[in-house]
Amino acid sequence: MKTKRITVLLTLCAALLSGSGCSVKYSFSGASVNYALSKTVSVGYFNNMAAMVAPILSPTLTDALTQKLASQTRLEVVPEDGDLAFSGEITGYSSDPVAISGDEYAMQNRLTITVRVKFVNKAEPQFNFEKTFSNYGDYNTTVLLTQAEGTLIPEIVDKLVDDIFNEALSNW
Repeated sequence: MKTKRITVLLTLCAALLSGSGCSVKYSFSGASVNYALSKTVSVGYFNNMAAMVAPILSPTLTDALTQKLASQTRLEVVPEDGDLAFSGEITGYSSDPVAISGDEYAMQNRLTITVRVKFVNKAEPQFNFEKTFSNYGDYNTTVLLTQAEGTLIPEIVDKLVDDIFNEALSNW
């Protein structure tokens, strides 16, 4: 019942706004892009500048952000100089113990990835930002980091990409 009310309310609001000559920048992906002003997006390669380096991290992050933008917006992905542009670097990659047992041994470790992102919106520069994003995943101490990375990196990258996407394109 509540879902039906929300749907009716959104439909009514959209109808009212479309009749008044205003435009609504809404999508079910959560993206709020002014397609009248922005047609293209570019994602620069995120170099890994962290003290510890995982070879799959840079391409995984760059590809995941590119794929999210391609699938969740109508923007054309271009190699460089997009109307919207993402660039940055991986600044942190660390594994630390987080759950200590009664005998003072770690039971779980936490892999944390930190990324500095610069977002440029040529048409609407008030939405530009340079910000650091960080996220993590936990793994059991019976597993080596090199064994856990294959699962953890894509999971953490997905969370980071969601955070970056929402910060840049969900400004409502």
